[in-house]
Amino acid sequence: MAPPPSNEQIIEEAKKVAKDNPAESEKLYKQVLSQQPGANETASRDYENALLGLGELYKTHKKQKELAELVRTSSTTLSSFAKAKTAKLIRQLLDLFADIPNSLENQISTTKSCIEWAVEEKRAFLRQNLETRLVSLYMQKQAYYDALTLINGLLKELKRLDDKLTLVEVQLLESRVYHALTNQPKARAALTSARTSAASVYTPPLLQAGLDMQSGMLHAEDQDFNTAFSYFIEALEGYHSQDDTPRASAALQYMLLCKIMLNLVDDVNTLLASKQAQRYQGKKMEAMKAVARAHSNRSLEDYEQALSDYRQELGSDVFIRNHLRRLYDNMLEHNLIKVIEPFSRVEIDHVAKMVGLDTVQVERKLSQMILDKVIIGVLDQGAGCLIVYEETERDVGYDAALATIDKLSNVVDVLYTNQASNLE
Repeated sequence: MAPPPSNEQIIEEAKKVAKDNPAESEKLYKQVLSQQPGANETASRDYENALLGLGELYKTHKKQKELAELVRTSSTTLSSFAKAKTAKLIRQLLDLFADIPNSLENQISTTKSCIEWAVEEKRAFLRQNLETRLVSLYMQKQAYYDALTLINGLLKELKRLDDKLTLVEVQLLESRVYHALTNQPKARAALTSARTSAASVYTPPLLQAGLDMQSGMLHAEDQDFNTAFSYFIEALEGYHSQDDTPRASAALQYMLLCKIMLNLVDDVNTLLASKQAQRYQGKKMEAMKAVARAHSNRSLEDYEQALSDYRQELGSDVFIRNHLRRLYDNMLEHNLIKVIEPFSRVEIDHVAKMVGLDTVQVERKLSQMILDKVIIGVLDQGAGCLIVYEETERDVGYDAALATIDKLSNVVDVLYTNQASNLE
């Protein structure tokens, strides 16, 4: 009679049938996991391989509920493992959610349950790592208040423990949250703190690239696109060296955006033709090229066409979307000024026809430009006209007259004071 197969053989069999018969593969993995890992190294290794194998199976078949349940049920058994090994396994299991679409809520609830377990087991280091992960998930959900509440608690604890590396990561997340909330002063302050903390500890390439990326984004918000571009180069090199294609592609997009905002369209084409950029060619780069072409031609029609054709590529990134909106406003302003420049009185319908937009949109933009004192004039809505006035130089005679009146007022005040004292 043949001996029963070992756990290692069962795991190998499960891997073989995973593609063609996932149900059988799941059954085999669960057979191994039903046994306690035991004290010897072989049994622990088999349990670990079965756990990760089952997790991969759930990820491949997008079974997020089953994966969440696996993480929750296995945490109790993992208590018998070494603390470092347990932390690594839980992080690996949670990482599997990233490839499952629409799994954000499940990720948050599973991470919270793992944090509760870490608190019960008094595993402070694991809890801090999981809370840092939860902050990132809150950011994806745009639950910024919850993220900041968690960040404030973590910062106090990490500063007390002097855990520099995790502190850098949390301060970078704090900067990103404030940037998302458009609170630029606090975003810059948090980033400065992160860079100060990073100066006294070895910073992994991915974290360093994250710092450079955030620096570039904050400089871009201040319209300093040259400095932003240099930071994005550093970020691209960091992500490229670690084969992080999505974030490297985003850094390259931001570099192209800086060149577009500086109206250096030739540099956009040069960048896209470079050897490093060839690896990241795709619809996102085509979208940036279309925007650059429209901006170069000063064509609002081409610009709107590019935004329509590449809605997903240009609209999914908040940073790019906001800057492209500003770019559109600038282009519209320049086009409107160019059209109304020869006139002292012009119909709004004519201006709208010339720029290829509807009358309501043009009227709204013209009123905004008048309020911002970009043009000097008034809108006659009854006649549907814009009346433009000549920009006259300030008459210095008025300033001189005001200065004389001010001095005379001071003289009268002094004379009154002296007369009042004599009367007393």
